[in-house]
Amino acid sequence: MRLFECLVAVWNSWTQRGSEAAQLPPSFGLIVLFLIHNAFFDHVTFLYFRCVQYLTKNLSRYTADIKTLPPNIKDKLIKLMSRQGQITDSNISEVLHPAVESLDLRECDISDSALLQLYNCKQLKKINLNSCKENRLGITSEGVIALALSCPYLREASFKRCCNISDSGVLALALNCQFLQILNLGSCSGIMDASLQALGENCKFLHSVDFSSTQVTDDGVIALVNGMCSKNLKEIHMERCVNLTDVAVEAVLTCCPKIHIVLFHGCPLITDRSRDVLEQLIISNKIKQVTWTVY
Repeated sequence: MRLFECLVAVWNSWTQRGSEAAQLPPSFGLIVLFLIHNAFFDHVTFLYFRCVQYLTKNLSRYTADIKTLPPNIKDKLIKLMSRQGQITDSNISEVLHPAVESLDLRECDISDSALLQLYNCKQLKKINLNSCKENRLGITSEGVIALALSCPYLREASFKRCCNISDSGVLALALNCQFLQILNLGSCSGIMDASLQALGENCKFLHSVDFSSTQVTDDGVIALVNGMCSKNLKEIHMERCVNLTDVAVEAVLTCCPKIHIVLFHGCPLITDRSRDVLEQLIISNKIKQVTWTVY
């Protein structure tokens, strides 16, 4: 606060000098006022951040009070708690509010119970439940179905390594979240062709999808890239899918005119045959990133 107090002292001194002040440039007063304004709000911002930090360190003491905080403060609290892995099944309802638009829960230990508490979050547009290291076992199709029914405007959903999600969860997303643009199902081992078929039939705006390390086959990929999203798909991750062949790669490259990232390394049934189609797209500079494994 010392800088703020010094600037106020300068302002008071200047305004009391009368004729002496008149000899200074006309912009002098405006400059001092501008500096006072910035110093004051910088100080307030610092105090605000420290208060939010204090709340995160003393959650158990202020649980009831947190529930009554305004949305803008809750948003700051959610971001800080998320980064520190502090959001849990038991406290998520305290920090949620109807206008929340984004939840990044990668570092948090939550389960379906947390997703069942999103019923009032109709404006949620982005949720990240990726697990950074090991499989996340607590998120299943039951939670994803609840999420899909509660959040119809969802645009981005990430479930990497949520290995207990099955086709029924993805079907619910496809039917209820038709504005979906980005979906990560990487290492969701329960995902089959029915998921890709549902996305192709219902998600017109889908432009990025990751179904790497799943059990999908050529039929699922063909259904996806021949569906409503074919003209919008730009990025497909299908690496380590042991059932895919050259047929899947050719379908992606021929049916998706905007595709510029396609990853299919670690697919043992894909051969050099896919290279012929790829070379044409690489020459035309349509492909920005491509990976595959030569066996």
